[in-house]
Amino acid sequence: MRISHAIAVGALGLLLCAQASANEYSALMKARKFDDVARIASAKLAQDAGNADALVVTSEVALAEGRIDDAVKLGERCIAAQPKVSNCHLAYGNALGTKAVTAGIMSAIGYAGKIRDAFKTAVELDPQNMDARFSLMTYYMQAPGVVGGGTGKAQALAAQTALINPEAGKLMLARLDAADDKFAKAEATVLGMPVSSNEAVAEGQRDLINNLGQKYLSDKKYADSERMFREAQKRFPDSENAVYGMARVQQELGKHREAIAGFEQANAMTRRATSWYRIAKSQQALGDIPNAVASYGKALAFKPALPPKMRADADEQLKLVRQ
Repeated sequence: MRISHAIAVGALGLLLCAQASANEYSALMKARKFDDVARIASAKLAQDAGNADALVVTSEVALAEGRIDDAVKLGERCIAAQPKVSNCHLAYGNALGTKAVTAGIMSAIGYAGKIRDAFKTAVELDPQNMDARFSLMTYYMQAPGVVGGGTGKAQALAAQTALINPEAGKLMLARLDAADDKFAKAEATVLGMPVSSNEAVAEGQRDLINNLGQKYLSDKKYADSERMFREAQKRFPDSENAVYGMARVQQELGKHREAIAGFEQANAMTRRATSWYRIAKSQQALGDIPNAVASYGKALAFKPALPPKMRADADEQLKLVRQ
């Protein structure tokens, strides 16, 4: 199975970010108002310690805030309280998947079976749970055959899913095409689809368009990358990843003032360390050293933390500009 880096990262994002189906917490989660979510969920759990929706969303909040072990424990608690609820198994699989990725390759292999089984159980308990199906699809695409992954299983899942939801099945096949470096085919498929009324499918469409934009960016195909990010913005105006991706294109083209404006817009939508890091890089390129130092500092202090390579570079750049 040939999976290019950009598409692998995008697929991993689906695994780590998939949320349970829409409920009373969905709008607040989308707005990243985690304190409000935690307050409401805590009140629910005070009345009913086994409330599945509250346990699931509390696990999702912990995961979003980088409290991975807490997210895993909450997933386990949800399964113990409500073993027949699909989203409990999905939340546990997502949390454990994140832990596996951050723990390194050997630990990831050790967790693989539990992650796969969590997603499979979520699908078995609720065949209509498209979030669970997409998470299982990602597992099959990313995991080696020795731990139950593989293209054949992903293709079979896509075929099964198409019988329940043709849009979802079609999108899964497009993801498989992208993973096999058939980018033009994947692009034609996803751009030929109207935005789905199914939230999980729509999010999958958005993510695939953004991932293709990122792939073209990494290949220095800037016009193609810009085209995909513009498509994502047109179809999904609230996608901060599309705004961020467009800013990355501008940064690579040396349009640093435009890039800074884009990263600031993305940061206003969803604050994250990488936006501060990218703002700092463009400020440094423009010779705006005081603001670059401040932005690097914000990037390094932000939680969840910068990826290791960015963090090391931010530390190095601060040393250079302070000399």
